[in-house]
Amino acid sequence: MPAGTLYRGREGMWSWVAHRVTGVLIFFFLFVHVLDTALVRVSPEAYDDVVATYKTPLVALMEYGLSAAVLFHALNGLRIIAVDFWSKGPRYQKQMLWSAVGLWLVLMLGAIYPLLGHAARELFGS
Repeated sequence: MPAGTLYRGREGMWSWVAHRVTGVLIFFFLFVHVLDTALVRVSPEAYDDVVATYKTPLVALMEYGLSAAVLFHALNGLRIIAVDFWSKGPRYQKQMLWSAVGLWLVLMLGAIYPLLGHAARELFGS
């Protein structure tokens, strides 16, 4: 392949990839959530055991990751709507992406204590 012709990807491509990845992760969470909720009809004891595993620090970290995925997917989805339906959207898509990422970072930083505080207290004591 001649030099300079390999597509290296820019912000738009990476936001497209991140939007698909977060969408798939959210789908798998919903699938598992439906399965574990349905377990209560089959065996309430097994359901209680599964719910008990959800109170571990590892699952708290996974919940934080789920929150990050849902929030990014939502903010990027709003950006995509703006790009598609606002006449100046394509011109400002890069600025809107960095604004969405900045807002996502601020909100995720603010969510650390509410979402991971219990896990940190369990691991390191109060």
